[in-house]
Amino acid sequence: MPAESRENQKLIARVRRIRGQVDAIERSVTQKEHCADVLMLLANIRGGINSLMAEVLEDHIRLHMLSPEKDSMPTTELAEDLIDLVRAYLK
Repeated sequence: MPAESRENQKLIARVRRIRGQVDAIERSVTQKEHCADVLMLLANIRGGINSLMAEVLEDHIRLHMLSPEKDSMPTTELAEDLIDLVRAYLK
């Protein structure tokens, strides 16, 4: 199996875990569980989403911003593009 396909499967597995966690929150709210339990589930989802975001962002930087056709781009311009990307997606 190609490396890209394995990486894609890992990302899909992360998304499915996050979906399961969201479903757990819905069950918890429906069953009127304690707020502390719901908050813990929310924190877990936030961690999962942050991890997924970091992985996709890293792939984007490696595959699209540091590609051979970008080699001619000045370092300061590349740095500004990276800063803009981080600001846009990690707010």
